[in-house]
Amino acid sequence: MKNISVIGAGTMGNGIAHVFAQSGFQVKLIDVQYSLLEKAIATITKNFDRQISKGTATEEQKQAALKNIKPVTDIIEGVKDAELVVEAATENIDLKLEIFRQIDKHAPAGCILATNTSSISITKIASVTNRAQLVIGMHFMNPVPVMKLVEIINGYATAKEVTHTIAELSKQLGKIPCVVNDYPGFIANRILMPMINEAIYSLYEGVAGVEEIDTVMKLGMAHPMGPLQLADFIGLDVCLAILKVLQDGFGNPKYAPCPLLVNMVTAGKLGVKSGEGFYTYVAGSKEVKPARIR
Repeated sequence: MKNISVIGAGTMGNGIAHVFAQSGFQVKLIDVQYSLLEKAIATITKNFDRQISKGTATEEQKQAALKNIKPVTDIIEGVKDAELVVEAATENIDLKLEIFRQIDKHAPAGCILATNTSSISITKIASVTNRAQLVIGMHFMNPVPVMKLVEIINGYATAKEVTHTIAELSKQLGKIPCVVNDYPGFIANRILMPMINEAIYSLYEGVAGVEEIDTVMKLGMAHPMGPLQLADFIGLDVCLAILKVLQDGFGNPKYAPCPLLVNMVTAGKLGVKSGEGFYTYVAGSKEVKPARIR
């Protein structure tokens, strides 16, 4: 397997393209606007420079990897020679289903179709294709060049050979694959999101402040980042969407998102990407302060 197509040039997509290209694969990075692709290449370049400064990559590896990435705006052109397509578009089920209809129509017959979704049913996505046995979840963690885990999710019809192929491919990327089955939230978010939601409830109910909650989890539970700051990095809108998937999928009120989270997303306080969530983030500054929460 040499030819990989990655759909979506955002944070996850450019990270996935980065690790495949660094491992010697030919990558077509696909998005609807060339400006988004240019931004993605700039991000990949910056991330490589960070790796070089830390001694985990060389300038030669950077240049070789960048040559392995071809930006493409036409999805038909982007997937026509692919052996694996990894979809990393926005976490929107209607968008993902339409993308899979398109790639099923235009990718080669034996091409594996993977999705980087963090919560949407693999079985549901596979149902709009004519190759359900070749559809699988390949959930990378953010930041992709740094995080070792790849959560591999079997859909109801995913072939064992496909699971094995994707697990071995993940190892080629220097990642550690963990295979799970297709139920709401899989494993990573089924456990992580209720913890984040409980942290938000603790703030909402006045049990403790933002810094206190995060400090307890960092110093007491050895988490590298507190749950509220982690929620900011994930995106509060993404956290809300995943909690709704869990709530709808299980029909269990324990997954109901905290009203404070709903209010913050409605107000546009989405975390790092909006400049404010549970903390405030100033562009060009490393200073991070707890935000004023209402």
